[in-house]
Amino acid sequence: MKVLVTGAGGQLASAAVARMQVAHRVVSLTRTQLDVTRQTDVADVVTRERPDVIINGAAYNDVDGAEDEPAAAMAVNAFGVRALARAAAAVDATLVHFGTDFVFDGTADRPYTEEASPNPQSAYAMSKLLGEWFARESKHYILRVESLFGGGLQRHADGRARGSSLDRIADLVLAGEAVRAFTDRTVSPSYVDDVVGATSALLASESPHGVYHCVGSGMGTWMEVARHLAEALGRPARITPVRMASLRMAARRPQFCALSNAKLRSVGIVMPTWQDAVNRYAQARLAKT
Repeated sequence: MKVLVTGAGGQLASAAVARMQVAHRVVSLTRTQLDVTRQTDVADVVTRERPDVIINGAAYNDVDGAEDEPAAAMAVNAFGVRALARAAAAVDATLVHFGTDFVFDGTADRPYTEEASPNPQSAYAMSKLLGEWFARESKHYILRVESLFGGGLQRHADGRARGSSLDRIADLVLAGEAVRAFTDRTVSPSYVDDVVGATSALLASESPHGVYHCVGSGMGTWMEVARHLAEALGRPARITPVRMASLRMAARRPQFCALSNAKLRSVGIVMPTWQDAVNRYAQARLAKT
């Protein structure tokens, strides 16, 4: 199988490249090699390479920045996906696109399923939802992830590196510095290694196309996640509880954003608990220190 990966320098895409190239022919393209906002370039590359699968790792991930530059977020997260979907359809390729929990408003009291109605509350969230809609112009797997951790660094639109929330918490704990964690934001953290493994398994299984929630099993507040991470790292931690309302953020975040991965489990792909994932991540971090 030939796999084309866009945004290959990013956190999730770089891990996908490492995993996929073990058994498949992989064409990895960073943002400088293929800008997905250039529709003609996308069409030309996909026509030339004729992949069986396109894994889209290109994304505008600056949630607050999107409030100031919504057009930039739309260009990558929505219209870039449309270009990839149309190019994929032209060569009969399957498009794997990664979505987000931000498409929901966060007012639920139980994990969101794939059937739940989206209600985006920010420019970033809207751009991601539109990307999902555009992805459906091809054969597609839309994998919603949230609170990603591990893998390579994410990057702002201007190229500056930034780690994920859990990665930053680990940095602070290992440095002996204070950590602030939300007591009122509930998540289902997604370990990059597990997401990539599930992606590979989904492609191999030839399961029905559509939307799947690809997150760690279970849920917890960021306070619970931070405490578990500190324990897994074996380091004392000064964790200060904070509430979302106490911080000024340009973009509104969903407060309860746990996702159910039951649909993924129904096709035979079982995601480990987020606690197990954090334990493995901590072991990997400690091995590097």
